[in-house]
Amino acid sequence: MTLKYINANNLKFAYHEEGQGPLVMLLHGFPDIATTWSHQIPALVAQGYRVVTPYLRGYRPTEIPIGGFYDKATLVEDIAGLIKMFSEDQPVHLVGQDWGAIISYAVLAAYPELISRAVVMAVPHPGQVTESLVNPKHIHRSFHWWFFQLPDLPEKAILANNQAFIDYLWSYWTIPSHRDEAHIQAVKDTLEKPGVLAATLAYYRAMFDVTKADPNLISVREKMARPIEVPTLALCGKEDLRAELMLEQSQYFNKEYEFKLVDNAGHFLHREQPEQVTKLIIDWLKK
Repeated sequence: MTLKYINANNLKFAYHEEGQGPLVMLLHGFPDIATTWSHQIPALVAQGYRVVTPYLRGYRPTEIPIGGFYDKATLVEDIAGLIKMFSEDQPVHLVGQDWGAIISYAVLAAYPELISRAVVMAVPHPGQVTESLVNPKHIHRSFHWWFFQLPDLPEKAILANNQAFIDYLWSYWTIPSHRDEAHIQAVKDTLEKPGVLAATLAYYRAMFDVTKADPNLISVREKMARPIEVPTLALCGKEDLRAELMLEQSQYFNKEYEFKLVDNAGHFLHREQPEQVTKLIIDWLKK
């Protein structure tokens, strides 16, 4: 896939683009990169969609801003800015997994006019996440959130032993039979690039430290708290503990909403069961 660049929200973003037709933007999570959607892109293009897969803020070859913010409102402004640059005033389809889903929930609430239909994967609505913060098994499942709050040690732990920490996360979060060595190595290669690891961990550090949030985005945060009006499909691997949290989140959606479990899949369901997940995405977008 050819790498392209575009400026949005005062940042230079790298992205891949394939196909012609209605725009579908696919957002990756952590530890992951834009090529995570390699199974979905050909099928979406074959169905007549134009597919854009950006590297999120801090993930090279996207620019890493010096002293930049990584709070959720800033990430929302990134994606809203990208959509406006690509969409030519037409609403687009938005699909996100992990951090891509976290950002997507907020974009859907803050900028519903930008999105036609959406798919969020593997992460519950922030209202459900808040409840999980006092649940022991979910605290354990999301141990990296807390570990990443420490200074310096997470960076050292991740880079040690050929990034065995990244191998561990993929193994912990996927079904035992899943093998994805080439893609995981590409993720590692990205995390080794200058500035990337500090930037990606800054997402987590901004979650719990209000001093790391852009003070100029108060109005965006207020809009992010609104109920979601965009037709949304939520997907989760049946073997992912977070499925428990996603079962009961329909109260956060005012319009069309569905939740589906994907059998024999964990957190990276779009790579563990690509054919099943791709079909669910396409069927939803074509409704």
